[in-house]
Amino acid sequence: MGIVNVTPDSFSDGGVNLDPDIAAAAARRMLGEGAEMVDIGGESTRPGAEPVSADEELRRIVPVLERLAREVPVSIDTAKADVARRALELGAELVNDVTALRGDAELPGVVADAGCYLCLMHMQGEPRTMQRGPVYNDVASEVTAFLEGRLGFAIDAGIDESRICLDPGIGFGKTVEQNFELVTRLDVLLRLGRPVLIGFSRKSSLGRLLGDPHAATGSLSASIAAAVEAYEHGATILRVHDVKEHVEALTVARAIA
Repeated sequence: MGIVNVTPDSFSDGGVNLDPDIAAAAARRMLGEGAEMVDIGGESTRPGAEPVSADEELRRIVPVLERLAREVPVSIDTAKADVARRALELGAELVNDVTALRGDAELPGVVADAGCYLCLMHMQGEPRTMQRGPVYNDVASEVTAFLEGRLGFAIDAGIDESRICLDPGIGFGKTVEQNFELVTRLDVLLRLGRPVLIGFSRKSSLGRLLGDPHAATGSLSASIAAAVEAYEHGATILRVHDVKEHVEALTVARAIA
């Protein structure tokens, strides 16, 4: 899953894809490099990010989706029903919700009515506060219990279980150590029987592991290493900024496995 953030303030590529033509070209390039899907988002969820209105989110993403005209499989990264509804009308196939259907009471109905795919993600707190001393007794078990509950909620709302994947939320209310533990203990989450998405690409935990305690991002090489480990631990979907390099690395990892 390639990442195209149509935002001025995302932690790694904020401002790069604000022009709709540039964003659409990036999505097409990622598809050509081997992405199965491109995740387009109009609201940053980096640590400390401020929320934006649905109107502003739509202003950012609709021109991109119109330019793609269903030629690229698209995921819409949003927690808002109005944004998801419009994106689905324009061809999006998956709703990637960092709130796991807690942010907008209308979103479960939008997803159920559309019959689209859904990703439920774990986040402790909200983007503005999530990195202020996150605490868990057992991070893998607690994240899994949360996602099991949200999976049940989604099914009760009429969403087809076979169309739901789960994301433990790397970097969303977790310490560096907790992020890595979630990958090494991915088998706990996999017991729920749903595909797992991992988004470790360029996350600050990678930079901090490599010696910079104030790192805001991680390097490409570190991102690839994390992706390969996530794959080897059972992740099905890898959300990345650098598609070509990740595809090459995962192709080799799969051949060896």
